Amino acid sequence: MDYYNILGVNRNASDKELKQAYKKLSMQHHPDRTGGSDEKFKQVNEAYSTLKDPQKRQAYDNPQPQFNSQHFNQGGFQGGFDINDLMGQFGFGGRQQMRNQDITIGCNISISEVYTGKNVLATYRLNNGLEQTVDIKIPVGVRNGDKVRYSAMGQQDIPQIPPGDLYVQVVVQSTNEFEVNGLDLITTKRLNILKLITGLYATISVPGGAKVNLNIPGGTQSGTVLKITGKGLPNRQGNPGNILVKIIGQTPSGLSESDKRIIEQIGEKYSWL
Repeated sequence: MDYYNILGVNRNASDKELKQAYKKLSMQHHPDRTGGSDEKFKQVNEAYSTLKDPQKRQAYDNPQPQFNSQHFNQGGFQGGFDINDLMGQFGFGGRQQMRNQDITIGCNISISEVYTGKNVLATYRLNNGLEQTVDIKIPVGVRNGDKVRYSAMGQQDIPQIPPGDLYVQVVVQSTNEFEVNGLDLITTKRLNILKLITGLYATISVPGGAKVNLNIPGGTQSGTVLKITGKGLPNRQGNPGNILVKIIGQTPSGLSESDKRIIEQIGEKYSWL
């Protein structure tokens, strides 16, 4: 197997050229991409893993005579062994079940991106020093804490067994305006307490881009939570959450003396004021 040919570089390629070729080809041949190839993806990883290491590259460029373990009996192993068979003897399932460790990385998305989905390129480092790049595709309606799986993108510490998987855990970030609670969005609306007495319509800007009118009935108490049904975060089953609006009454400032006297007269008439 010609590692230089697999990466499409010449034998004098620099570390930078090797890295650029690896990133391009690992994305092109990733099994989860349309037209990807599991076999070519593994070849690209194997080639880069060898050539990026100066000692391994030197050994590859200057191969030494190899001995067949079945005939090398002078103080060594007779017949050789396969690490997968050895693992099987110790109850790890052998070739069919054993693989390298999985990796979990985080991906932060905004509330608005839950409505639209998101594509992002992420680079992470394996235990062996190899850097891998993954094209993360976050679908519309993803929930906080959901994980997206990418096969064979995990650790590669033991070459004789398959790589582990990569899991991308989604973190939906709350904002100053909205707090995320499952599929519900929680927000606070601060209003003049006199408006709460008479009632009003308030406009709420939804993260998905729409604006909805909220009917606040006259006499609404400060601390009341009103619900806007079906305008929260979407999900893949088509059942969106709600927006929960906590109403906070604020005392008006800058009242004239005549205004204060009117309020005092109202307060004398209604014991609740």
